[in-house]
Amino acid sequence: MTSGDVTTGQPTGGGANAQQPQWSRLPNPTRRPMLRTAITIGVVAALFLLALLVLLTILGERLTAQTLVTAALLAVIPLLIIVPTLLWLDRFEAEPARYLVFAFLWGALVAVVGAFFLNTLGLRVLVDSQWTDPFETGAVYLAPVTEETLKGLGILLIYLLRRREFDGIIDGIVYGGLIGAGFAFSENILYLGRAYDLYGDEGLTGTFIVRGIMGPFGHPLFTALTGIGIGIAVTSRRPLVRVLAVLGGWVCAMLLHGLWNFSALAGLEGFIQAYLTYQVPLFLAFVGFVVWLRRREGRLIGLYLSPYADAGWLTHGEVTMLSSLAQRRDARAWARRTGGVPAKRSMQAFQDSASDLALLRSRLVHGTAESDAAQRELVLLESITAHRRDFVGSPVT
Repeated sequence: MTSGDVTTGQPTGGGANAQQPQWSRLPNPTRRPMLRTAITIGVVAALFLLALLVLLTILGERLTAQTLVTAALLAVIPLLIIVPTLLWLDRFEAEPARYLVFAFLWGALVAVVGAFFLNTLGLRVLVDSQWTDPFETGAVYLAPVTEETLKGLGILLIYLLRRREFDGIIDGIVYGGLIGAGFAFSENILYLGRAYDLYGDEGLTGTFIVRGIMGPFGHPLFTALTGIGIGIAVTSRRPLVRVLAVLGGWVCAMLLHGLWNFSALAGLEGFIQAYLTYQVPLFLAFVGFVVWLRRREGRLIGLYLSPYADAGWLTHGEVTMLSSLAQRRDARAWARRTGGVPAKRSMQAFQDSASDLALLRSRLVHGTAESDAAQRELVLLESITAHRRDFVGSPVT
């Protein structure tokens, strides 16, 4: 094996024209995986398209075209804060874009449409049974259950369909946050549009302040709690711990959601008091937890890559670089300066493969790795070696 230290840029072997490992170019001996992929994509696309048509019908019955466009433009604004924040959290081992898009669309289309019908049905049952305060009961007890269940199913589907892409708590937060962001986006269109139709500019402004400024992280935070539970379950070998973790995250999501809805029904003074008393502190605590998780992931990457450095697959300097986002960024800049865009791309692939390798090693250590983990480990090691050859000593273009 040849290697080079990317922290110094000095090659110890290899060439710029090294080819990718041939395993990655071999055709699959059967067409079953391709058929399964095509069927899965077709089913998901059809589900999303159907949900979109239903959602547009729901919105079209309640809002004029002008109101719909105005509300949609305002509903986009919170996404400009939420989505970049979640992607920032996912920097060490970025999730595939298709799964991130799936998560957002699940929340924005499937979960919203499902919750609309279930909440409407539940509210009708409460009204027909002459339940005391049916609307308050629906908002505080019914909506959190239906909405957090439907949103949580999206996280569970990602885990079941692509176990290899779900490594722990951070992935759960990212997927859950994006599902919640998508749900809030569609829901905000309806709330903002109705407020505008009923109360004009004043109603639109007030609703946007509450939902877009004071509580943009509401739904993402609720669903992220379910994601944390699933993330804990992924890293545990004990069936009881897995079940309790998932149920615990789901219950916490519903409780926090119910508290938010209850405070919103308490009038302006009650809402502000609840907002300052426990909602803001909870949010700040969650932010601190997320920052800690991000730093912890860097330390764990260093921990689980160190044995590969001891075995000669990596240098210890490279492990240090791979454990720090700042040093990763510097390494990509170095590769760009010394080898142009191709070298930078190889550096990025080197870093991504190393992150995947560290997370795979973590699963192996904890006994939660997939059955083909040993083969996958070799594939990643070969990929790391090949990409290093591409950027170490490659000529400037």
